[in-house]
Amino acid sequence: MTHFWETKTLNEMTEDEWESVCDGCGQCCLHKLQDADTEQIALTNVACKLLNIKSCRCTQYEQRLSYVPECIPLRQHDITGFSWLPSTCAYRLLSQHKPLPDWHPLRTGKSNSVHTSKHSVRHIAITEADCEDLEDHIIAWLD
Repeated sequence: MTHFWETKTLNEMTEDEWESVCDGCGQCCLHKLQDADTEQIALTNVACKLLNIKSCRCTQYEQRLSYVPECIPLRQHDITGFSWLPSTCAYRLLSQHKPLPDWHPLRTGKSNSVHTSKHSVRHIAITEADCEDLEDHIIAWLD
C-alpha cells in the first residue's frame, strides 16, 4: 500500500495531509538561542508558552502568531533551510526524500506513539513560567 507522504511532495499536500505529517513531538516549540558571534543555535528544554507539554500540541494553534509573533509557520517556508528542526522531524525527513520513522503516528496509527517512543518533549520540557534564564536550560548545540 502506498501512502500520500510517499507519493506527494510537501508542496503537493493538502492542508489536512500537511497537518497530519506533524508527529506532535513539540521539539519545534522549544525555545532556541542563537550565539551572536558564531550564529550557532542552542536548543533549550523550555517550551513556548502556548505548548501543552502533556499533549505536545499548541493550545492556540490557529491564532498562535497573534500570541507569539516570532513563531514560524513552516508551511510558508522552505523546510530544507531550517537546520534547527530535529533530525526526526517528518517535514525535514520528507523534504530530504527520507522515510518516516517507524514510531511516527502515520505509520503506527496511534497518536501517542511519538510519546511512547520518547521522541516528544513531554519527558524533558518545562514551562516558561518555570524558567528564569534560558541560558541555564540549554540541552544541545545544533550544527
